[in-house]
Amino acid sequence: MDAADPTKDIIMATDRDSYFEPVHTSSPTGHVLTELQLYGHRPFHDEPDPRPLPEANTIGGAVADIFDAFVSTLTDTRLEPDLEGLLWSTVNLFHRAVDRIERELDGNEQAQRRSQKEQNGSEVRSVELERLVAEGLTLIERRNALEVFRDQAADLFEVQTGSTWRPRTGSMVNHRALTAAMIDSREFLAARRLAETELLVPGGPKIAFTGGADFNDHQLIWATLDKVRAKHPDIVLLHGGSPTGAERIAARWADTRKVTHIPFKPDWTRHAKAAPFKRNYQIL
Repeated sequence: MDAADPTKDIIMATDRDSYFEPVHTSSPTGHVLTELQLYGHRPFHDEPDPRPLPEANTIGGAVADIFDAFVSTLTDTRLEPDLEGLLWSTVNLFHRAVDRIERELDGNEQAQRRSQKEQNGSEVRSVELERLVAEGLTLIERRNALEVFRDQAADLFEVQTGSTWRPRTGSMVNHRALTAAMIDSREFLAARRLAETELLVPGGPKIAFTGGADFNDHQLIWATLDKVRAKHPDIVLLHGGSPTGAERIAARWADTRKVTHIPFKPDWTRHAKAAPFKRNYQIL
């Protein structure tokens, strides 16, 4: 009987190992997973979240259950002295969540401002801005919902402890207090202030007119002002209010043409050097 050839056994083992060695390349599944990690859809980030927010009564019930669980578990036990601190921390949990959403809103606002500056008419930039706006609206709704959680928890904290809940730092703002009636009221007051301001400073380009008290060429004045009005139909004529001369003729022109005019006596030397005056007024 021949002896076994050890070299032959080694060769056969080597061939068998190489036969079962896997190929060191990415599998189709691994390739798909890599592509999804790099370019895949992120749930509730790439698109607006279609899910509804919880109803107020559902939120109230959930918060009440949390507080009932703490109170019933810790009352009449050695952990009862820790109850108030735990209840305070529960309210603070929602308060901190509101602060986090506020910081995300600040970042979204800055991103919208940058996107507005980068708008070039392309669809890509427009879609990006629309996405940021939708994200901002979602953040506002989430913040308001978390404020409901916090306010409900703060009310229950006061019921259980007899003291009002206050954050350690900062203030406790409730954006839900900004109701439609309050918004309408603010818009009304703003409109009233605007109307009162426009009586003193009407809108439209301001045209400052000045002339001597002995200048009576009304045809030249009217022709010049008609040219200015053709270029700026909504002009506001500013003049010195002189009872005679060129400024009186200009005032009569404004009355005839139904143009708003305001007697105005500026320090021409001082105002002619001011940048705002140069930008907002034209001197005739």
